[in-house]
Amino acid sequence: MTLPILYSFRRCPYAIRTRLALVYAEQKVVLREVVLRNKPDTMLAISPKGTVPVLQLSDGRVLDESRDIIMWALQKNDPHHLLAVEEGLNAMQSLIDENDDHFKHWLDRYKYSERYPEQNREYYRQQAEVFLEKLDQCLNKNVYLFGQQPSLADISIMPFVRQFAHVDKQWFDDTGYSALKTWLQGWLEAPIFLKVMQKYLPWQEESEILIF
Repeated sequence: MTLPILYSFRRCPYAIRTRLALVYAEQKVVLREVVLRNKPDTMLAISPKGTVPVLQLSDGRVLDESRDIIMWALQKNDPHHLLAVEEGLNAMQSLIDENDDHFKHWLDRYKYSERYPEQNREYYRQQAEVFLEKLDQCLNKNVYLFGQQPSLADISIMPFVRQFAHVDKQWFDDTGYSALKTWLQGWLEAPIFLKVMQKYLPWQEESEILIF
């Protein structure tokens, strides 16, 4: 049977969370590592918006939003119970919405402050910190965002916190977000994260890579 094809970019937080979900769901795919400045025509033909991740299923359907791919994978197989938390799926989706709709907005401005001269970088960082403080409060109560085990919320949000932390690593290390820093470091050292962050050469038609 033809396997799904995943177009991905190693450092993209949307692609990272998608790869994590595929590993947790034990879904094998063919990986095509993309160079964003030179996107392959095959990807643009099935998803003209040109962003990653893109998953082309074996029946020809195309999923080109990370959250759609994640739910497709975990609804097929969720052996680690990422969707099963006491507060319910809606509570996790709400927190992920806040990450995607608000935190990401300020993260982009913090990371690329020279593109947004309306305010300085410190201002953008302070706006993003509202969400970080919320996460830190959650993690002061539990090991993970919704309990003692990883959940959909953790894998969906962690890559964006990772990106934020690397904008000014020294500043982040010096903050008082102790629980958040411990949570993030745990993920960065986790075998599953190291697995999905393995480096691959950019995809060429003669070099398909089977992963997960």
